[in-house]
Amino acid sequence: MTVTVLVVDDSPTMRGLISAALKRDPEIEVLGTAGDPLEAREAIKRLNPDVITLDVEMPNMNGLEFLEKIMRLRPMPVVMVSTLTQAGADVTLAALELGAVDAVGKPSGGVTAMEAFADLPQRVKAAAGARVRTVSETRGPSVDAAWRARPDHVVALGASTGGVEALITVLSAFPANCPPTVITQHMPATFTKSFAARLDKLCAPSVKEAEDGDVLLPGRIFLAPGGLAHLEVSRGSSPRCRLRAADTVSGHRPSVDVLFESVARLDQQAVGVLLTGMGRDGAQGLLAMRQSGARTLGQDESSSVVYGMPRAAYELGAVERQLPLGRIGPAILDLVSAASPAASQPAEVQ
Repeated sequence: MTVTVLVVDDSPTMRGLISAALKRDPEIEVLGTAGDPLEAREAIKRLNPDVITLDVEMPNMNGLEFLEKIMRLRPMPVVMVSTLTQAGADVTLAALELGAVDAVGKPSGGVTAMEAFADLPQRVKAAAGARVRTVSETRGPSVDAAWRARPDHVVALGASTGGVEALITVLSAFPANCPPTVITQHMPATFTKSFAARLDKLCAPSVKEAEDGDVLLPGRIFLAPGGLAHLEVSRGSSPRCRLRAADTVSGHRPSVDVLFESVARLDQQAVGVLLTGMGRDGAQGLLAMRQSGARTLGQDESSSVVYGMPRAAYELGAVERQLPLGRIGPAILDLVSAASPAASQPAEVQ
């Protein structure tokens, strides 16, 4: 099935580069291009594309304002194309919260357009099949002030496409004294620092981009930095974050599989959670966690933007329970606050 695309960018050069990258895939048809939101609005009505690629910074109306109008008046899959700057990262994260399905960075710092847009066709095709979200999931119920986590638990989460909203939803349910939590979310390096800062403002616990040697402590959440290394958790009396430079695993660096497999080797009890995302990264790692005695959760299909990673894990038998997004945060807290069997039970869907 052919996926039709409208390319929206104020730069004629960038419109040409994006179009060329997409046209390399025979399953994608570029219906047209637009130089600003006013042109884009008319083109959407006339061409009815399956997916829009949208620039962040444009004349007449910036991409964020235009995206808000799209999601309110005519919800459809949107892939943001952003400059890899701090300002670009902040705006792109806001776009992902508004409902954009995915984001890619423009060529910069010696990176060619072919390299920057190498996986753009794949992301656009995934976006075409994504569940477009127009409103945030209902947040989990507030936690009783007397809630306490058991001291011997670690929580590990993995996410990709759609993960910005998913992680905000899950972590918003966490109290300030949550168990130590580590996260791998697929996104460029510039974006992860901004995303960690955004989560820190929105959530009760402390959230930061992980650094090598960070000690896992209650009330601390660590997000894998994008691009350069894998996040692992080291064994020992005081587990720590370890950043390991290595080749991509499951097509990604950082990889959810690498994080989960390191947590599976810990002497401590753990909970593993695989959220929305394209591909299979995290499925094998979550299986390793379940086989080691960890409790494992997966996001269900109806609430996933892209039900790729959770599906792969579920089909492997790695998922103990599938839950809608709004119930995952409270479910994690239930698992770490009350005694539960170490052995995983048969997978169930709720």
